[in-house]
Amino acid sequence: MQRKAIVIGATGLVGQHLVKQLSQLYDTLIVIARRPPRYINASMRFYQVSDFDNMTEVFASVGADKTTDAFSCLGTTKKQAGSDDAFHQVDHGYNVTFASLCREKGVENFFLLSSMNADIDSRFLYNRVKAETEQSIMALDFAQLVIFRPSLLLGKHKGRPLESFGQKAFKLISPLVSESLSLHPISAKRVASAIAMSAHDIYERSKYRNDPAIKTTNIIENKQMLAMTKVKK
Repeated sequence: MQRKAIVIGATGLVGQHLVKQLSQLYDTLIVIARRPPRYINASMRFYQVSDFDNMTEVFASVGADKTTDAFSCLGTTKKQAGSDDAFHQVDHGYNVTFASLCREKGVENFFLLSSMNADIDSRFLYNRVKAETEQSIMALDFAQLVIFRPSLLLGKHKGRPLESFGQKAFKLISPLVSESLSLHPISAKRVASAIAMSAHDIYERSKYRNDPAIKTTNIIENKQMLAMTKVKK
């Protein structure tokens, strides 16, 4: 069976690492983005959108189906979006639209990049919207939904000075901080690895099942991602 994956958020901090890793696992990799990802190979099919409001139109020509796994690394900040409403539209609206279109095409496995401290009752907009997005996608009833909640992401953040400052501060104290701590920052590459590993694990387990899998939602917290991707010295 030919394996396919479809990705949005492929040009972001985690997404750019994820597409490279998924290209090694899938026969076809479908990318929907405003600009081409940094990594491109022969298995990739790139669909350019000038605006994610037009995602429904683009999806009409995308060959997603039951054999396709879907991945979203799409996200922004209020500062980048420009307002509360614009931030909500990106982090919730576009993600839920993408997930809904995937479900309509028969996609059964969905992998969502969220954030540590996602909480519908949080006093912080960012955390509330992340939780709202999780809940909305849970309601779509995917066979396998895996949600990833990383802590501070390590990597080059364009337009995110606060996170860049946090990374610089962490580098000074990192030798003293154990990865066993749930708040330990994690590199974008390791988050991408955890996502790719989870998708591959579900695929491998599916080969030994005769009956349909029980529908599950699995939340992978930061501490678990650190453990999954720890490199032995």
